[in-house]
Amino acid sequence: MLTLNNPWLLAASFFLHLIATVVWIGGLVTMALVVWPGLRRAVREEAALAPIIETLDARFKPLANLSLAALIITGLIQMNASPLYNGLLNLSNVWAQAIFFKHISIIGMIGVGALMNFGVQPALQRHALLLAAGAADAAEAAHLHRRLNRLTQLNLALGIVVLVLTAIARAQ
Repeated sequence: MLTLNNPWLLAASFFLHLIATVVWIGGLVTMALVVWPGLRRAVREEAALAPIIETLDARFKPLANLSLAALIITGLIQMNASPLYNGLLNLSNVWAQAIFFKHISIIGMIGVGALMNFGVQPALQRHALLLAAGAADAAEAAHLHRRLNRLTQLNLALGIVVLVLTAIARAQ
């Protein structure tokens, strides 16, 4: 029978957690440090950026969402199996404190991601349509692209905080 302390379940959980971390944080690193700066240099016309961003978003968003779901499920399995876990909001040891702040950072990442997915990216898509119809100026698109880039960088910074807190928890 598979229980939460089953070594095979824990091994599978650790493996999937690591893969999901690589996809999610690796995707953020790639976007923030490679894709956005490269696009800004290569594509000077704001109207030309919109279809590229939509294509990248369509490829990355499902992977990021699947990774997030895997991280939540596997993280809960691992947390519950840890002998250092003393209950929800019990911050009596360094491990619990690190995990608590890790979860706060992850909630921040989810919030930033939601702002990007439901705020900035739809605004960029609307603006691209208006720009193509000649009913908008490129300055607003540039502002939205900078905002998307800043939010990506913020998400990356939060991701690094998550990794640091994970390292602190693992050292306990």
